[in-house]
Amino acid sequence: MDEADRQLLRRCRLQLVCELQMAELWDALLSRGLFTPDMIEEIQGAGSGSRRDQARQLITDLETRGRQALPLFISCLQDTGQDMLASFLNTSRQTAEQNLEAIRPRDLVPGPVGFNPDEMRVVKQDPSRSTMGRLPTVVLRPDKLRPTELRPEVLRPQVPRPVTTGSGELRDACAPRWGGKANLAYILEADPCGYCLIINNVNFCLNSGLSSRTGSDIDCEKLQRRFRLLHFMVEVKCDLTAKDMLLALGELAQRDHGALDCCVVVILSHGREASHRQFPGAVYGTDGYSVSIERIVNIFNGTGCPSLGGKPKLFFIQACGGEQKDHGFEVASASSEDWASGSNPESDAAPFQEGPGSSDQPDAVASLPTPSDIFVSYSTFPGFVSWRDTRSGSWYIEILDGVLEQWADSEDLQTLLLRVADAVSEKGIYKQMPGYFNFLRKKLFFKT
Repeated sequence: MDEADRQLLRRCRLQLVCELQMAELWDALLSRGLFTPDMIEEIQGAGSGSRRDQARQLITDLETRGRQALPLFISCLQDTGQDMLASFLNTSRQTAEQNLEAIRPRDLVPGPVGFNPDEMRVVKQDPSRSTMGRLPTVVLRPDKLRPTELRPEVLRPQVPRPVTTGSGELRDACAPRWGGKANLAYILEADPCGYCLIINNVNFCLNSGLSSRTGSDIDCEKLQRRFRLLHFMVEVKCDLTAKDMLLALGELAQRDHGALDCCVVVILSHGREASHRQFPGAVYGTDGYSVSIERIVNIFNGTGCPSLGGKPKLFFIQACGGEQKDHGFEVASASSEDWASGSNPESDAAPFQEGPGSSDQPDAVASLPTPSDIFVSYSTFPGFVSWRDTRSGSWYIEILDGVLEQWADSEDLQTLLLRVADAVSEKGIYKQMPGYFNFLRKKLFFKT
């Protein structure tokens, strides 16, 4: 969407939220190709499902639907008899275009900053009046070119200094003192420290057009064992439809987590791109219908799950973020060892369904509230495929399990996932880059 149309939508947002009649719009939005059925379903389920919440989500998602999104939306308003809103948007759009045309610079003569046009004409008519030739020559020494106060400071690593603690022990003076870790890190003291729900979708219905995810059971077994060792109560649910996924997540959110310190959700499935406000992507149920990551995360917000308020909620998503395959770029240490003969990598991609003539663009909205105590880890960068070996499981889960085994007793979650990203990025001919959205307020160290 053009920036001018984007700004217009935001200026008109309040009136649209107040006056939009949503029930009449759904068919028009579909017939004009502005949204797919899956996207319409996500908009209808936004927030509490009220008309105003649906209108807010529609306006937000509209910004992601390509250059013609606003004209098509105005046509939808006209199709559904909402002529006052259509006329209001049309008039505002035309006025904005006229104002832009009025302030567009015309016939400007480029020239040095600080000269006025009359002086410039004099210079052209009578070059002898120019003073440029009489400027004094100034030679700057190197120390004047790079003043001391602008020179980069060279930071030297601190040499560890042993100091004596109150108990008589020696420790490194530069090391963090976790004695006051209540202000620095979440405290995971409960045992078990929380629930871990793993949703493992392997077999999909024929009508979905999605292939079986051979090798996912290996991922599931690794994570089941790993999170039990990290003192979580692990539950596994296999081959859930989109509706059943939401029911399982809702049931977990409704439990009493008051005596627990943390909650983990792992989803292993096919995925796709999806419009969003906070968290990108969506994962498929076995029936071929998708659930947005944003909707999954929001099930565990302060309203939906009050007993987890102020406690870390971790989400690990092994699914594709799109269909693009990353060939990477050549570096000196590149190796093809990980693409061994006989390996059989598959992707967890499913097509991003969009209407004809639409073109998605970056869709983050900076003005929305930020969730707290939430961490969402993705197996791949949004828009790209996530690779899974049919015999050893997905790259992301395999390496995540190994990193947790080796480092979970000494490093925080972010550092652990940096190790995962580095290791995954070096695998294969096609490349994969994990990432995460971090809204935690403190460091998180697993209980080992």
